Amino acid sequence: MARLTVVGSLNMDLVVRTPRIPRPGETIIGKDFHTIPGGKGANQAVAAARLGAQVTMVGRVGDDDFGRALLNNLRTAGINTDFVKIDPEAATGIALITVEDSGENNIVLASGSNMRLTVEDIEAAAEAIAQADIVLFQLESPLPAVEAGLRLAKERGVVTLLNPAPAQPLSDTLLSYVDILVPNETETALLTGLPVTTAAEIEKAAEHLRRVGVGAVILTLGERGAFLCSDAGNAMFPAYRIEPVDTTAAGDAFVAGLAVAWAETGDLTSAIPWANAAGALAAMKLGAQPSLPTRSEWEQFYYSHARE
Repeated sequence: MARLTVVGSLNMDLVVRTPRIPRPGETIIGKDFHTIPGGKGANQAVAAARLGAQVTMVGRVGDDDFGRALLNNLRTAGINTDFVKIDPEAATGIALITVEDSGENNIVLASGSNMRLTVEDIEAAAEAIAQADIVLFQLESPLPAVEAGLRLAKERGVVTLLNPAPAQPLSDTLLSYVDILVPNETETALLTGLPVTTAAEIEKAAEHLRRVGVGAVILTLGERGAFLCSDAGNAMFPAYRIEPVDTTAAGDAFVAGLAVAWAETGDLTSAIPWANAAGALAAMKLGAQPSLPTRSEWEQFYYSHARE
């Protein structure tokens, strides 16, 4: 069984479906409203658990109803929450999400307790990090805590995966602790200062990231698929053709699928098609965590498409 530790955010998502994303200053009439557990860290943790991994979560929630609901949700998924600290001085993070009929979305975060994750919180979870096959990080937590976690994992010989979202500049030192970097096009452009429109530009940007110390880069390209740049060479992996309903957690499902498949096989090349399958399945349902596939759904989707 794959063993994953996820260091990151826990949010309650407040989701409204709309015919389209409103323009600045515009009010439109929405459709249904849902309160759904989310946060990139928690999404990746729940996704990995549903795909069959043993998962530990490291993060913070507030001492409020949203925080208690998020903890209960993780425990129901079978995730170890011993290192999710209840913070009495900050509210649980929330995300305001508008999802248009096409499946595209926009998101506003109020990070709350997520931005109070400390280096000390990371150090307290040192054993959980050391015992993992791979440790997952995102950027909805303070950079000092993210860097401390990456460094600690590297020192313990544990593989590190960073999903650098939301996009922000990162130091070469932090990137040097990353074994597997999984950015999208926007994040890649910000990290490198390079365009990522054409195939040649994508390859150049990925190779730039490897030169500053990243072990392998998997650049996600939405409906175009994913591009791998690693010691084994460069390769493009096409996406599955689907009709998207809500792309909110598709990236998190991709990351979790990649991590679980890599932990089970040790091979990024074979793990990426599995990651594409997890992302596709998540995009076909509404909501963040409710859309995340189970192991049986994942395997059925992958093998049915492998025969096509």
